[in-house]
Amino acid sequence: MRDPRKVPLYEKFAQDLEDQVRAGTFPVGARIPSIREASVQQEISFSTVLQAYRLLENRGVIEARPQSGYYVKLQPRKPVPEPDFQRHQGDPAKVSIDEVSLQLIHDNLKLNYAQFGAASPNPDLLPTVKLNRILAELARDGKLSHDMGVAVQGNEALRIQVAQRAFSYGCELAPAELVVTAGCTEAMNLCLQAVCQPGDLVAIESPTYFGILLALEAQHLRALEIPSHPRTGMSLEALAFALENHPIKAVLAVPNFSNPTGSLISDPDKEELVNLLARHGVPLIENDINGELYFGERRPRAAKSYDRDGLVLLCSSFSKDISAGFRIGWVSPGKFYREVQSRKWALNMRTSILPQMAISRFLENGGYDQHLRKIRRAYGEKVSAMSQAILAHFPEGTRITEPGGGFVLWLQLPGKLDSLLLYQEALKAFIAIAPGYLFSPTHKFDDYIRLNAACWSEKSEQDLIRLGMVVKRLLSGKR
Repeated sequence: MRDPRKVPLYEKFAQDLEDQVRAGTFPVGARIPSIREASVQQEISFSTVLQAYRLLENRGVIEARPQSGYYVKLQPRKPVPEPDFQRHQGDPAKVSIDEVSLQLIHDNLKLNYAQFGAASPNPDLLPTVKLNRILAELARDGKLSHDMGVAVQGNEALRIQVAQRAFSYGCELAPAELVVTAGCTEAMNLCLQAVCQPGDLVAIESPTYFGILLALEAQHLRALEIPSHPRTGMSLEALAFALENHPIKAVLAVPNFSNPTGSLISDPDKEELVNLLARHGVPLIENDINGELYFGERRPRAAKSYDRDGLVLLCSSFSKDISAGFRIGWVSPGKFYREVQSRKWALNMRTSILPQMAISRFLENGGYDQHLRKIRRAYGEKVSAMSQAILAHFPEGTRITEPGGGFVLWLQLPGKLDSLLLYQEALKAFIAIAPGYLFSPTHKFDDYIRLNAACWSEKSEQDLIRLGMVVKRLLSGKR
């Protein structure tokens, strides 16, 4: 469990106030104490109260009314039962993810299907119009001919923008030590190639994103699953034990809002993670693709911010918040820069320059932070609304995560229902989901599913009701 002593005071106050709202103490439309009143009542600072209220605004619990104060916005919701924490740590396993993972991608292309499967962002929330305008400007400026004049590490202006943003979440990255990649997936693959050889053992979160398992399989690497709590992430105690008893060559993790659980490793635990691996000389490949999609007041730090030995290889991309189609990612490989750069050159020489230039100009022109605030608020509301709909329309005993960022939900189904069977039956009803079967090399999450809340709407609720009916039908023994 997360140590209460490590929870910031504003988060604790926000949670206490939200609990009162959920309990009906402050009904919908009720005015909550002003910042001054709360400061005096709770004996905390104005800034702490303000941070807490902003956090509750992002969660959609309260709203500010000009010249009036703060008021309760949402109806009290049912408490969300959390999925079980599977503490058992397995043995090293050969990774083999069959064609279900590829089928899931094909399902995502079927326009007549309810799309709860692939973890794709909401296209309506991406700045597509602005990007198209920037591409047109680049064409008018004659930039289309610049593709061959770029170094293997990528567009310098973009690398400067990445380094500047990273500084805001604790990382001191030099633009010259960054490599632009074709998405975060390529960044992770390059890192694995740089620090591992075929047959090596890589420690991963359990459950973990199946794209990570595909990368391990493609490079003939073995996986060691480290139990991960659905809220607080990878168990450092279990990882420490594994490091003492197995020849681990690297750890690959998503500390900030992991896929599929949305778990968040606290900043103090990130520091402990980095120090633990440094003592063993083991690299950490850190995927921070969801780091900017937080629902709280403050962006969580990257584990890389605690790295003093160059052992953390930080990977991310703009696929979740700016453009899924551009496939622009990046990596800060630390002491493994030369290895990553040479493998990038051998693989495809360089990443397409025009998308790099477009994203760089979008970041330079400002408005990125405003865009992020908008999509954070939207995803926070969609995740919350979908959670409540699941509780309303799925069988009793269904358990759900409450992520503090990203846009996916991890469900534990009642009655040990086989998620692969549910996946097949859901497809017959034109509904795409991701079965828990895919998120472990040993298939230990067979009674779980992952659902995407990014495109949640009134129509989505009707689709979710149909999915809930399929679940109930299978639990009753009917096909």
